[in-house]
Amino acid sequence: MSDGLINASERAAAQKLADALGLPAFEQGWVWLAGAGPGDPGLVTALGLSAIASADVILYDALVNEALLKLARPGAELIYAGKRAGRKSCKQTDISRTLVSMARRGLRVLRLKGGDPFVFGRGAEEALTLARAGVPFRIIPGVTAGIGGLAYAGIPLTHRDTNHAVTFITGHGADGKLPALDWAALAKGSPTLVLYMARTFAGEIAQKLIAAGRDANEPAAIVSDATFDAQTVRVIPLAQLGNAAAQSTALAIIVIGENVRLREGLDWLGAMSGKLLNPDPLNQRQLSDAS
Repeated sequence: MSDGLINASERAAAQKLADALGLPAFEQGWVWLAGAGPGDPGLVTALGLSAIASADVILYDALVNEALLKLARPGAELIYAGKRAGRKSCKQTDISRTLVSMARRGLRVLRLKGGDPFVFGRGAEEALTLARAGVPFRIIPGVTAGIGGLAYAGIPLTHRDTNHAVTFITGHGADGKLPALDWAALAKGSPTLVLYMARTFAGEIAQKLIAAGRDANEPAAIVSDATFDAQTVRVIPLAQLGNAAAQSTALAIIVIGENVRLREGLDWLGAMSGKLLNPDPLNQRQLSDAS
């Protein structure tokens, strides 16, 4: 179809899949808060797809791949409700109020958010508003960028030879400033740190971690436009993180830790492009074969 929308037979096939999986029906007067994944539309869940196809109205964020909106049913209202740092954005109070008012009109309301709605996505704030208003809602988890984005970069979140803990950190608080976290505890307590929305304060974060004892030469990676065709990955020592982040204008997820070295052998996207994988990603370090 010229407009890119799915046709009737494709929609029927999607409904058949939903029925086969026994997915719940999207009832009138309900709000579903769904995660659309980090960018690649193939990473949305089956329940998320079903919600898109069933909703009467979809309020979607800036980070949602708009290809997913082509699955909306004919006549569904699509409302952009995105937030981007440094740009004029919808007010959170207005978004929450819209969810409540539309649900009270008996509509099937889908709040479609990038990544996972409960991971630095304000989904909990919206859900609490719905709960206080007595509006029934369902949470549909999504693939968060700190997991899916790193997987597309060939960087595993965990590996038994590098780490047994992971910490997710937001790079700025509600006031737009760097959160007052216990950086010494983070530096010592978590081998792998994953930073969301941290490009602006990446240099300051690196300085705080190094001052707290992290190795200045520890590997870090900046994954920009994660899971999109334009994805790029830059690996640098922790001490250079600030300068590297300042040179990027794209949305990025940042990871710090020995896991980053594994990318040398796990860059599967690079392999698809004809690049050879390094068969010894940890620089001759022997990985355990124990079960």
